[in-house]
Amino acid sequence: MATEQGFNFKNLTEIMATTESSMASSSSSHGVGFYFQCAVVLIGFVGSAANGLILYALIASKQHKKQVLIFNQNFLDFVSCFFLFTTQAVKLCNIPLNGTRGYLLCVTILSEAFSLGPFLGSLINLAAITIERYLKVVHYVWAKKKLRKWMIYLIIPFAWVGGNAIAWSWTIHTTTVLNGVCYSLIFWKSHTAQVAFIIWYILSFYIGLFLLFLFCYARILITIRRQAHVMASHTGPGGTSTTKTHSKQLQLKIIKTMILVSLLYVVLWSPGYIFNLLMNIYTKLTIREVGFHIIVVIGFLYNTINPFIYATNFDPVKRILLRLIPWKRNVQRLDSVEMA
Repeated sequence: MATEQGFNFKNLTEIMATTESSMASSSSSHGVGFYFQCAVVLIGFVGSAANGLILYALIASKQHKKQVLIFNQNFLDFVSCFFLFTTQAVKLCNIPLNGTRGYLLCVTILSEAFSLGPFLGSLINLAAITIERYLKVVHYVWAKKKLRKWMIYLIIPFAWVGGNAIAWSWTIHTTTVLNGVCYSLIFWKSHTAQVAFIIWYILSFYIGLFLLFLFCYARILITIRRQAHVMASHTGPGGTSTTKTHSKQLQLKIIKTMILVSLLYVVLWSPGYIFNLLMNIYTKLTIREVGFHIIVVIGFLYNTINPFIYATNFDPVKRILLRLIPWKRNVQRLDSVEMA
């Protein structure tokens, strides 16, 4: 059984074969892999529903026109969760993979490229949001003169195309069907190619993003604090307009929201990145199948928890979502009647 042996790079194919066979077993002999897939299906479903609600709230509050990158971030998360749900649901069906049709099903659906592409696109988009906030706060004058709307809109297709290009080039060449079983991200041309790609991936999407978040948001917070001190010393009571104050508060809410989203990514995906790095440096390192699945599930939780951050910290979204709750809506109506 896969749960009784170690997991390392040398026996990766063997472990995956054992895992796939345990997933395809009958309900009377379900292994860890089956329950892992059920958990991922649930995560994908909840993530799709939650991100769908946030998209609705962004559109209803008209923030999708003002915060186009944040809207794109949630749309990418929604698509990633939707395909995560559908891919794992298809895997649970144990469809026979025979001939060309089986190979195409393996490469397209079962390889998880459809969910991996939007996920990588969301990371590219998250980096773009960080840079955009940094320029608008730290280099306000330069951004006012040089940063144009078409530049922001250009990031949207770049994130979609870039994420999917990496995902499909990664999965197609490492996915195949053997003995009716689909193996994804397994068959590399060489160990050197695999290690080189993993190092590049970790440097780009983990270490690079972490350093970007740390630098940009640290500078943003320092700049905001400095501006607050300057305004306090030069402005008396009631000297700042209500509109300008509201705009500043909304900007702070957006920055706080994106800091939490960025921090969540670093925290939840750290075990997976560290595990991948150690497994390729120390090939004798082992981990049981249940531990491997726990690491993967923790990472998948990222896109599912994200919507709750927007719902609790981004005021325009929060107001729309509160209106969907019947008892909250009734309270708001009573308050408006009493005020009248």
